[in-house]
Amino acid sequence: QAQLVESGGGLVQAGGSLRLSCAASGRTLGNFAMAWFRQAPGKEREFVASISRDGSRINADSVKGRFTISRDNTKNWVYLQMNSLKPEDTAVYFCAATWGYYGGPSSSYDYWGQGTQVTVSS
Repeated sequence: QAQLVESGGGLVQAGGSLRLSCAASGRTLGNFAMAWFRQAPGKEREFVASISRDGSRINADSVKGRFTISRDNTKNWVYLQMNSLKPEDTAVYFCAATWGYYGGPSSSYDYWGQGTQVTVSS
């Protein structure tokens, strides 16, 4: 089992920045590929970014050039740096871990955090 806990969400004005953090416990983070997903009210959960065990990254088109996923395996943390935030980025953001491929769908992720709310005002 792995437990994931997100933090760092909040209210920010459009154009601002936030950094989300995900703390992993119970398992060594280096065993997993990691990702961030988000879910806005009334919408399905969508992929934001993922990172492989060795640091390769995939970003959703909607966040390219604005969001950066990173990881610190020694400290069991994953981060999502979010810059140039837009109102459409408003959502609950979830951290997820998979034993499998970092480019897989959300259904392939084995462990999920409870989420952290990000609200971007216009």
